[in-house]
Order: sequence, then C-alpha cells, then structure tokens
Amino acid sequence: MRAVVMRNSRLVVDDIKCPEPKPGEVLVKTLACGICGSDLHALKFGQQMVDTSVETGGAFVMDLARDVVMGHEFCAEIQEHGPGTAGKFPLGTRVCSVPMTLRDGVPCTVGYSNEVPGGYAENMVLFEENLLAVPNGLSTEFAALTEPMAVGYHAVAKSRLAASDIPLVIGCGPVGLAVIAALKLQGAGPVIAADFSPARRRLAEVMGADVIIDPGSSSPYESWLEMATANQQPGDPIPIPPGAVIFECVGIPGMIKQVMAGAPPAAKIVVVGVCMEADQLQPLVGINKELNIQFVLGYTADEFALTLHNIAEGVVEVGSLITSRVGFRDVPGAFEALADPELHAKIMVDPSL
Repeated sequence: MRAVVMRNSRLVVDDIKCPEPKPGEVLVKTLACGICGSDLHALKFGQQMVDTSVETGGAFVMDLARDVVMGHEFCAEIQEHGPGTAGKFPLGTRVCSVPMTLRDGVPCTVGYSNEVPGGYAENMVLFEENLLAVPNGLSTEFAALTEPMAVGYHAVAKSRLAASDIPLVIGCGPVGLAVIAALKLQGAGPVIAADFSPARRRLAEVMGADVIIDPGSSSPYESWLEMATANQQPGDPIPIPPGAVIFECVGIPGMIKQVMAGAPPAAKIVVVGVCMEADQLQPLVGINKELNIQFVLGYTADEFALTLHNIAEGVVEVGSLITSRVGFRDVPGAFEALADPELHAKIMVDPSL
C-alpha cells in the first residue's frame, strides 16, 4: 500500500506492507486524515517526544530508527473484520476512532508506532471496541476533525469553568480554535481571543470568539480587565471580579512565563499548546498571584464520542478550518506550508488524490 513514511527525520512516499488486523482489530481504508501540529513536532522533535514519553509512562514509544506512518485525525471505511471481532459494524461503514489499539493487552498509539500505521497510509488497523460509526450522513472530512475538536473540548472540561468566568484564548491555531468552539458550546462568554495572525483572528471570529485581539496593537490581558470591569460605575463598591481562565494554545518557549506575567491574580492557566523544548518560568510570580496552572492532554473516549455527535448535529462548526486538501505526494510540502499561519489552518490528506 502507498503511505507517507517518516524515515530518518524526513517524509517520503513509499510502498509498504499492508497491516494485518490482530485479535480485536479491523482493517480499514483511510478516507481522510488531518495533519496535526503534533505530527510537525514529531518530525522535528521526535526523539524528545519519545524520551519524555518513556520518562513519564506515555504511549509514544516508537523507534525512530525504523519507519513510522503518522496520522491520527482520520475517518475510514471498514474493509475486513479481524480475528476475534464481533462485526460491530458492517463492511463499508464509515468510522472514526480514538487513535489507540491494544496489542497483547498493551495500549498502542495509532500513528505514533512502528507497528500500527496511521492515516497517512491507504490502510490502517483499528481496535473494534473504539469504533464509532459516522452519523447523520456527516461528510468524511468533517468526521475526521473529531479528534482535534475533542482536544479543545477536553481542555475546556478540565478548566472547570464557572459561569461568571471570562475566558481568554492565547493563540488561534487549530488548537485555540477548537477551544473557542468548546467554550461557545458551553455557553461561556464573552470569549476573548488573541493572535498576531490576521487569518487566524478571522477564523477565531468564525468560531464564535466575542472579542478579537491583535497582541501587536493591544494587550489581551488589559482587554480582559476591561471586560471584567465593564459594568463598574464610579463610586460603586469594588466588586469581586469574575475569574480569569486563560488557555495557552501557542506552545513555544516563554509563553507560559508570559501568560503568568500578564494574568490577573487568582487566574487559572490551562496549558493546551505543546512546547517541545525546555522552558523556564518564575515561580514567585505564580505564588504572588496565587495562579493555578492546569496541563491537559488529549481527551476521554466519551469526550471523543460527544464531539463527533456535536459536529454531526451541526452545533460545532468545523468546515471553516479546512484550508487545503492534498494527496500523499504533497504531504511533505504541506508540513512546510503549515508553518505559515496566513496560509493554512487544517490541511486534509486524501489518499485518493
């Protein structure tokens, strides 16, 4: 089968062996797969990802001296029921899945494994128990966006947002946009979003952000304070301000320190962006302000299923995120193009192109 292979820190298109379903797995044909920022990180910082995963008991244990086929934001079609499966869905059913299977009782990450190829291949194997049928005639591409949108849903759930809290989203790439969508789904607001990129600010507005900030022109933290005190009149008693929940969705060195410096006292900072390099912060800043920092990763199976349902019901808008479609031969160039925020948000890989 054809696949885009990560080999020696490069992406190459090659013919590789089609995977065979192990007990409990089904063979599927990949229909669409989004390119995730984590895949860009894996190509550039793969060894750091593996080393940190091993140190912390994570699931990313791929051997970078061997081939890896990435891609974990996918929609696929069932082609074969493997041994020990129950035939949960008929052949030809379009499905999504949490990108995880079991091998000998051990979790194995689809797309970050030497044994289990991801969605940058014509075929994959998926764990039958994780399969979700695509509902309501939902388009294949929209269904493939379940995974990244679930990341935003999980981040908002972990924030334990109170009704009076005013959220601030720093960074409006795909992760920040997913957070904005989840905040609006929860009825939070006003939602303040900040990004240097005009294209990303436009997408933030489409996704429902109420106040859009260009950090090059004004401080997002001052904008938050203005919103928090908007109804205060001269002579009024000093009110207890609403809580600040700041979602850091950039993931570059220095961002957590910067957010801590700008955050108001007692703010909660939710770190959603994945910084792949060592970073520094000043604990005394957090201590003096009594800041709460919450790190998040992924989503639960229930959150994934609910996100697919919400997309299919049309209560979460995802179509605006897709800015391009490429076949396998153009995936290496797409990785480079995604470095420019003015060009793309989400590029979909279509194996049929």
